[in-house]
Amino acid sequence: MKYVEHLVKSMEFLAEDPRTVFIGQSVAYSGNSIYNTLKTISNDRKIETPVFEETQMGLSIGLAMQGFVPVTCYPRFDFLLLAINQLVNHLDKMEEMTLGAYKPRVIIRTAVGATVPLNGGVQHTQDHTEAFRNLLTNVDVVYLDDKQQIFPAFKKALEREDSKSTLIVEVGEFYNQ
Repeated sequence: MKYVEHLVKSMEFLAEDPRTVFIGQSVAYSGNSIYNTLKTISNDRKIETPVFEETQMGLSIGLAMQGFVPVTCYPRFDFLLLAINQLVNHLDKMEEMTLGAYKPRVIIRTAVGATVPLNGGVQHTQDHTEAFRNLLTNVDVVYLDDKQQIFPAFKKALEREDSKSTLIVEVGEFYNQ
């Protein structure tokens, strides 16, 4: 199986859980590579958003606090920077801020943008994995540079007993292989 086929299989697995909802730009309508990994998922499980990354993360946290498991999709790592306040100051600190009352589980998907066959430029192709590992203390950061890591990473993100959230970084360069 190819990298993207592992992503499709993983999204189908996540969709089997009635708590999951997929949220973000181009989750229901074509527009980026993440869309192609969600085409087999029913649109009634998707929330298409406009370009408002911080609000999207806030919505994802709120859904998680209500018992859903949002799979919140940011097509490029560079776009996730716009949600850093909600991610670092709210989701990452929620358990501590609420004295354990809330431990929202959010699965965050993002990708380091590809440079081939088309280079989107420096503002669409940066890898911030290490920076996010340094910023986040309660959200796991997983970098998927091998297709064999994909399914186990998403399965763990959904089923982990500690209810931690997971930031999963995909490699856009591998989507078209």
